[in-house]
Amino acid sequence: MLSWLAPLLVLGLVIFVHELGHFLAAKWAGVYAPRFSLGWGSPLLSFRRGETEYALSWLPIGGYVRMASKEDETASALEGGGETGEVEKSKHWDEHSMIPHGPHPIPPDRWFESKPLYKRVVIMLAGVFMNIVLAVFVSTGLVAYYGNGYVPAVVDSIVPAKPAALAGMQRGDSVASIDGKAVKRWDEVLTAVSSAPGKPVTFAVVRDGAVVNIVVTPEAAEVADATGAMQTVGRIGVGVRQTVIRTPVSLDKAIVGGWNATWNMAGNVLGVLKSLFMGKVSVSQLGGPVEIARSSVAAAQAGGENLWALIAFLSINLAVLNLLPIPLLDGGQILMQVAEAAYRKPFPMMVKEWYARIGLVAIGLLFVTVTFNDLKRIVMGWIGS
Repeated sequence: MLSWLAPLLVLGLVIFVHELGHFLAAKWAGVYAPRFSLGWGSPLLSFRRGETEYALSWLPIGGYVRMASKEDETASALEGGGETGEVEKSKHWDEHSMIPHGPHPIPPDRWFESKPLYKRVVIMLAGVFMNIVLAVFVSTGLVAYYGNGYVPAVVDSIVPAKPAALAGMQRGDSVASIDGKAVKRWDEVLTAVSSAPGKPVTFAVVRDGAVVNIVVTPEAAEVADATGAMQTVGRIGVGVRQTVIRTPVSLDKAIVGGWNATWNMAGNVLGVLKSLFMGKVSVSQLGGPVEIARSSVAAAQAGGENLWALIAFLSINLAVLNLLPIPLLDGGQILMQVAEAAYRKPFPMMVKEWYARIGLVAIGLLFVTVTFNDLKRIVMGWIGS
């Protein structure tokens, strides 16, 4: 059950919040929104409140919002609806309502295209904004609930014939300082060692209640950083004791911690995109829906903290990626709206169609690529096992 519940929770919540942002912004702007759906596809259950039908659709991942738009048929298909509101008679038919819930035409001022540019941009940015809010909210909640956690600087294993073993470091040594600078967290040890390939480093470790000074010269190693780019770092051949110490934090510090964690994740996403553009990272390293599902299950099995951290990470991923100036994504649609405003009249339909086709091809190629990567990892895993 976990193998399908976890991906539904992760993907469903992230996409649903994104679409909720578009919906709330459309309501604020006065754009007619005849349907808001939890899930994609045709509705299984629905009710109508006011002018909007709220539905539970058959594919329970994410959601979609229908808005009155001159390109409603294309837009609704992309959002998951796939129906043409003007010809489909709503099951919530009311003689006093507007299409598709009644016979009355949609007023000219209720169409998306009738709104000023700033309102249209707000509607399209609202999904990204809500994903950022979700990431900050979840990250803040994790810090507030679990506190600040760190792994203490305690050696758990020594690799034979590596610098630490040759220098006399032993299992159970607790690192108190490095080159005279006090440390207590393992990430501080990693930072000091990684930044000193080939340079002697003096460790002060606590062993059986006594302080022992050990000089270790990290060996150089080539590793990939968070963006996939290769860099030279120092390694000494030790393993850390996997014990997490947590300290409670106040609400204001939790908010700051959640904010910082969110923007750090956004920076990592931008770093990967930059490395992809510069050719430092191969597209073969990208993951798709299968990889997201696998990560969701693994995170759920590891505990609630990991699962919610994955939700925050995917939410900020979706926010950043949607801002890319690619047709069909929010960033591409904003670019089109701004370009039309500068042109002072709508572009010819042929231009819009080709713009949409380019987006479909780009997104289609990306989907095929990441799905192929996922399948290749699965096959290679079978072969390796």
